Amino acid sequence: MNRLEAFSKKLIKQARFYSGKKIAHSPGNLKGGLVATPGPSRAAGPYKQLSILDLILNAMKRRNRKGAALSMVSNRDGIRRLNPLDRDTESGDEDVLDAYSQAVTAAATRVSPSVVYIDVRQSSKTGRSEKRAREIRGSGSGFLITPDGFILTNSHVVQGASRIEVVLNDGNRYSADPVGDDPYTDLAVIRISAPSLLPASLGDSKRAKVGQLVIAIGNPYGFQCTVTTGVISALGRSLRSTSGRLIDDVIQTDAALNPGNSGGPLVTSRGDVIGVNTAVILPAQGICFAIAINTAEFVASRLIRDGKIRRGHIGLAGQNVPLPRRIVRFHKTPAETGILVISIAPNSPAQRAGLREGDILLSYDGQPTPGIDDLHRLLTETSVGVPAPLTILRGVEKRTLHIVADEAE
Repeated sequence: MNRLEAFSKKLIKQARFYSGKKIAHSPGNLKGGLVATPGPSRAAGPYKQLSILDLILNAMKRRNRKGAALSMVSNRDGIRRLNPLDRDTESGDEDVLDAYSQAVTAAATRVSPSVVYIDVRQSSKTGRSEKRAREIRGSGSGFLITPDGFILTNSHVVQGASRIEVVLNDGNRYSADPVGDDPYTDLAVIRISAPSLLPASLGDSKRAKVGQLVIAIGNPYGFQCTVTTGVISALGRSLRSTSGRLIDDVIQTDAALNPGNSGGPLVTSRGDVIGVNTAVILPAQGICFAIAINTAEFVASRLIRDGKIRRGHIGLAGQNVPLPRRIVRFHKTPAETGILVISIAPNSPAQRAGLREGDILLSYDGQPTPGIDDLHRLLTETSVGVPAPLTILRGVEKRTLHIVADEAE
């Protein structure tokens, strides 16, 4: 088979793909670049001769009515594909931008009724006379998580407040009562009594991916929600809270946080909350952080039930990491991820148990710990003062330590 015949057969295959018809061919027709195809109707009689190029072009135009039409031109070296037509390219770009705008506006429309403005008053005694008190005002954002008025926000927004007022999306103002505060995760829950409340839909932060579109929503002034967009820059970050403890499993994003947006939701394009906006690093050109909603959901449930979180403390900081596949198969680990120990607090249960930096936690008290959220769920009040086995991976060796958790102060 010569080169021309091989090239022509390749064109025949392309013509079959785009037209979906059976094409009869012969060596003579291949050399001439012609194929036999039926006429407009079966009654038309004899076949008409069309070039392979025309057949491919016509079929491609029929198949690409909704997309950009592609043109095919022949030259001495064969066939090459041209760029889409300028007019169709502009139309395609407009469609993409319009789809992006629709996704953002749809998510904002869905979540905005659940976002609230929080007005905080704090009494501070200043001056030589302690009888003279000065009222300090602060503000932030939050969002409804239940239809009966529970609101999730940041701890630093409402901590130490003497009076809290909440302004809903419709402009109505209500007095709020503090329910619980957890400075270790910078989360707090307050409650209002109001009719027809619409809670936000909570998503799953474990399904978040780097590069995913996210939308930060807040209500910093009490008039109208503000919306900024960006992407998830990184997952599994650690952020030090106002209590001095590291908040693990934090989402990093480049969605700008306006002043007063702390406590607002970080949502996906579908309108599901995957994080609670908590901080922004101004010198780093607007790097923003949000607490994962899986952690926030667990903390909020404890605050609603007990008003506080009595948790165990083992004295380490870590981050979620994937395990090498060969390690998973060799040791038959219960999960494909673990917790990498980054630092250990002095005179802590972790140090007393012999834990080292670089170890990877696989399980605690017989329960798998594929991530920080899972370890937080295990370090509850029932774990305080109770010896528990701690399975770790040190290098490639699997070990079991025994640890006794202290109560977090």
